Amino acid sequence: MKTERKPWKEVLYHILVAAGALIMVYPLLWMVFSSFKPVDTILPTAKQLIPTEWTLRNYIQGWKGFMGYTFGTFFLNSFFISLTSTFGTLLSSSLVAYALQRLQFKGKKILFGLVLSTMMLPAQILMIPQFMWYRHLNWVGTYFPMILPYFFAIQGFFVYLIMNFIDGIPKDLDEAAKIDGCSYYVTFFRIILPLIVPALVTSAIFSFIWRWDDYLSALLYVNRASMRPISLALQLFNDPSSGSDIGSTLAMSTLSIVPATVLFLIFQKSLVEGIASTGIKG
Repeated sequence: MKTERKPWKEVLYHILVAAGALIMVYPLLWMVFSSFKPVDTILPTAKQLIPTEWTLRNYIQGWKGFMGYTFGTFFLNSFFISLTSTFGTLLSSSLVAYALQRLQFKGKKILFGLVLSTMMLPAQILMIPQFMWYRHLNWVGTYFPMILPYFFAIQGFFVYLIMNFIDGIPKDLDEAAKIDGCSYYVTFFRIILPLIVPALVTSAIFSFIWRWDDYLSALLYVNRASMRPISLALQLFNDPSSGSDIGSTLAMSTLSIVPATVLFLIFQKSLVEGIASTGIKG
């Protein structure tokens, strides 16, 4: 027999959830509202969320950028890096996931174990050997280290996520395609790929956000101002040698979260479906 929640428990539950959500989102709200404050009032009125005086000066000043490059240049750099690396991640991870989930070959279990092991290694451990390798290839100072590796399924998380989704697709579809004379590639691209769209959308959102926020890789491999993505360009507002512009920092930081926020809102339904489906075993 199903027990119903008491009204006071429902009210208490929603109050606690709302309070927790407010605590989590308050720093973000403070950043957004403070970006519209005059620079000399941001810190003195830090405890005040809503500005008493509104201004767009921080956005105008921040968008001018540095060294002759507007902030639009840094936005384009971030979009290029994030979109191309995300495409490579989806293509390579889906192919590897299909092979590990559907095909039978020698060393499959060992390869799957190696894929999972990449999820257990902190990125900082690989930082030095990767940098030495990329420097030997003359890739330092280019976007290659931030894009090309993702075309080789280096992120086990996405491979594992897509594998779980493929596991829920009936194998009868593969067998029917094989009877019709379809190769493994045709089966993947015409049958499996359209069915794993929710998992691909989930992977795309996470991959895009991770690449968009990637500061460390840009710091290691980008050495020209014109190539800086947003994550690294924001640092220029707080240069100890030339002073800090907290107003422009907050304004451009606010703009920098817009693409990821819009992406999440547009594909929220597919994201939830993808996460839920990968946790269901058929």
